[in-house]
Amino acid sequence: MKDTLLIFDLDGTLWDSAGPVAESWNEVFQREAPGLPLLTIDDIHSVMGMTMKEIGETLYADRIIPNREAIFDQCCNYEVEYLYSHCGTLYPDFRSTMEALKKEGYGLAVVSNCQTGYVAAFLASSGASDLFLDYEEWGRTGLSKGENIRLVMDRNGYTKGIYIGDTKKDQEATLQAGLPFIHAAYGFGKSVNPDGVIHSLSELPSVIKNLLN
Repeated sequence: MKDTLLIFDLDGTLWDSAGPVAESWNEVFQREAPGLPLLTIDDIHSVMGMTMKEIGETLYADRIIPNREAIFDQCCNYEVEYLYSHCGTLYPDFRSTMEALKKEGYGLAVVSNCQTGYVAAFLASSGASDLFLDYEEWGRTGLSKGENIRLVMDRNGYTKGIYIGDTKKDQEATLQAGLPFIHAAYGFGKSVNPDGVIHSLSELPSVIKNLLN
């Protein structure tokens, strides 16, 4: 058995949920704030990787929205409910790659800057609950991503780990946690001198082997 935990970012690394997320938020806006322009997929992509607090402060920052916090809280909650039945777009070879890594003996986990329930919705709608041994969310702990990475490592008894993500913020969090970082270059962001790079999930097993060797 391997002694290494592979920890994944979610948005831009394992799936792209921007379509259903925009749909769910627009439903809330049409009901609670009908004067707001509808969100586009590009709008959602622009805030991927932020915490929900940061997203609430960024979207429509130039507009005065009565009850802004309450409305965005509704969006946050309804988004999770919506994603249970509206799966985001899984990146190619997601299932086969995760199964191959698990067969090799690696532990698999997810750490995301999302709200409480978002990762559970991903696991349910994608049918991937059997693949991952643990996950953590900003909404559940209030901790930084680096702290949550370390939390998942420690509570599962791993001393070695690798984080796979798509943005510079992911890389910075990985550095904070003291782990190597593999950049998912097909995602939403860039990185600077990562320890490894993948252009598709199917490349991950070989990049991990090279990194560990």
